[in-house]
Amino acid sequence: MRFTASSRLVSAVCGAGLVLTIFAQPAAAGIEAGAKAVQAGDMPTAEKEFLPLAKERDPRAQFLLGFYVYGNPDSKLFDMNKAVPLLLDAAERGYTPAMIPLAGAYADGKGVPKSLTEAYRWLAIAQYWNVPNTDQFMAQVAQNLKPEEIEQAKAAAKAFTFKTK
Repeated sequence: MRFTASSRLVSAVCGAGLVLTIFAQPAAAGIEAGAKAVQAGDMPTAEKEFLPLAKERDPRAQFLLGFYVYGNPDSKLFDMNKAVPLLLDAAERGYTPAMIPLAGAYADGKGVPKSLTEAYRWLAIAQYWNVPNTDQFMAQVAQNLKPEEIEQAKAAAKAFTFKTK
């Protein structure tokens, strides 16, 4: 299974609209400049803009840095070992756009140990919070899980609570 191979699909599904959505939100210093750098393909500038905010645990900056700068195979700064911790922290604190790429990392074992159950759990959490297009990814992951593993992941998703710090 190559969930990462569908990262271009994930990018297409949530990428273009997401960058525009970020501009519509009240922007912290650096978010808008970083997003413009991502749109221009200037990943070093994007990293420079997002990194201070990500260190302050701004979930938008964590997501953008983790998904577009470090998590994008076309980026010269591609490094899943840097991307996944950012996506995980943002997702654990309730930033829903980080959940599908995080699930993809678990499905492929990129930056984290491979776990289809953990991938399905994150997709189930995303589905609960109405993240668009979650169903197609859940179906893809579910093809490789036993029914009891799916139930285990659903129960873990139902019990999940977001971190507040």
